[in-house]
Amino acid sequence: MNRVTLVSLLCLLAGATLARAEDPYFFFTWNVTYGTISPLGVPQRGILINGQFPGPNINSTSNNNIVVNVFNHLDEPFLLTWNGVQHRKNSWQDGVLGTNCPILPGKNYTYHFQVKDQIGSYFYYPTTSTHRAAGGFGGLRVNSRLLIPVPYADPEDDYTVLIGDWYSNSHTQLKALLDSGRTLARPDGVVINGKSGKGPGGNEPLFTMKPGKTYKYRICNVGMKDSLNFRIQGHPMKLVEMEGSHTVQNTYDSLDVHVGQCFAVLVTADQEPRDYYAVASTRFSKQVSTATRIIRYTNGKGPASPVLPKAPEGWAWSLNQFRSFRWNLTASAARPNPQGSYHYGQINITRTIKLVNSASRVGGKLRYAINGVSHINPATPLKLAEYFGAASKVFKYNVIPDSPPEQGPKLVTLEPNVANITFRTFVEIILENHEKSVQSWHLDGYSFFAVAIEPGRWTPEKRKNYNLLDAVSRHTIQVFPKSWAAIMLTFDNAGMWNLRSELLERRYLGQEMYISVLSPERSLRDEYNLPDNAPLCGSITGLPLPAPYTI
Repeated sequence: MNRVTLVSLLCLLAGATLARAEDPYFFFTWNVTYGTISPLGVPQRGILINGQFPGPNINSTSNNNIVVNVFNHLDEPFLLTWNGVQHRKNSWQDGVLGTNCPILPGKNYTYHFQVKDQIGSYFYYPTTSTHRAAGGFGGLRVNSRLLIPVPYADPEDDYTVLIGDWYSNSHTQLKALLDSGRTLARPDGVVINGKSGKGPGGNEPLFTMKPGKTYKYRICNVGMKDSLNFRIQGHPMKLVEMEGSHTVQNTYDSLDVHVGQCFAVLVTADQEPRDYYAVASTRFSKQVSTATRIIRYTNGKGPASPVLPKAPEGWAWSLNQFRSFRWNLTASAARPNPQGSYHYGQINITRTIKLVNSASRVGGKLRYAINGVSHINPATPLKLAEYFGAASKVFKYNVIPDSPPEQGPKLVTLEPNVANITFRTFVEIILENHEKSVQSWHLDGYSFFAVAIEPGRWTPEKRKNYNLLDAVSRHTIQVFPKSWAAIMLTFDNAGMWNLRSELLERRYLGQEMYISVLSPERSLRDEYNLPDNAPLCGSITGLPLPAPYTI
């Protein structure tokens, strides 16, 4: 069965309807409800999509149009974001509070986005409140079109593995803790596709493999706080793709997957036919939490060994693994051209922005900030305010400097944090972490070149250590304690884009910002108009619609 036929079949099985057009459409209807789940073996209230936890997988192919009608049956406003989908010219579909009015209880909203010129492994999750701690997440894969060669043979099957830490407290209890100014304690456990391996169903196989066959595993950390190490007993993993980019195909016994990141690996069933454990365990935490799920050979005889493969220790190992990741310069991407045809290392940098994360107390309550500003979401989404010409009534642009003072800001302020970046400029962003915990940063609307991670403080002289040839183009990057990371990209996707900590607590308490990229042409060639079905809220409610963009 070829890839396109398989994708179509999978989408139909997942409740999607396929329509024929220049680029195919897939239609989904999702009902978001509360329900009882038991990720750690103890019943608790979670968020289900069509009765499922985790939610349904979306299987698509490059350039497909995805239409998802989301009905909110919760008692709170709700939004979903599509982590890693670039939404070219269409930040209206990003599903974050800076671009979208939330879906109110009892209402519905239809997302319509195209996975334009993308391939790879992604996921979706809720961005409202602390809903991510209750579920509502699922896998999203974008397969290559048949005419685009893939740098490996088609696998026997394609599996999505969603790993993450988990709290036994409800999302409302976690929200109350954060609202009271306190930090969240260590998560209570780890889950793999919604289960920890404990309790009912713990011995059920996660996946099966036929002897001698090779399988693709798409591994995403959908958790809230912890970096996780993933491994499969007795089975090395060949890395082939990372967040939308084909990679040099190195083989690893285990992979550190930081919050928000996704890897695709090939695993061959070439061991003695029996059960084996897939293992996910926390990294950089004093007390290690572990989840196990069974991978079963179809002709297997015998249980998995109770001796689990050990995880690495310390973050130096993780840094070295990051440095081993390389972009596959000869593979085609979503279009029939080599990935490496984009020579990012030869482009002049037009602007350097250094962002420093911090933790402090404001009015006695914990807040996280970027360059001294802890973001708050106004009642009017930032993008809507900008589109209606009312930005000055809702927020100020560029409230943070491009480079904060070395000693850090004296006071942290709470306000919307929006930077203005000129359309189509090539920008270097330094993410500097003076704290003792690992950070994980994600940028919507783009992929960036992750050119360096190093300990210490960044200076311009550090550029001589950048990988300017084959750094992987990706959307999420970790920053180790007392370290920095450098990313480079061209801001060629007009819209309002969220740059955020992928750690739930830090994002909820202000460690995020928005980047406004405006096209001076106000042309449909650069950005789409506000969708007809977009709900309006805040101060722009009732205002006349602005003149639409034209070609």
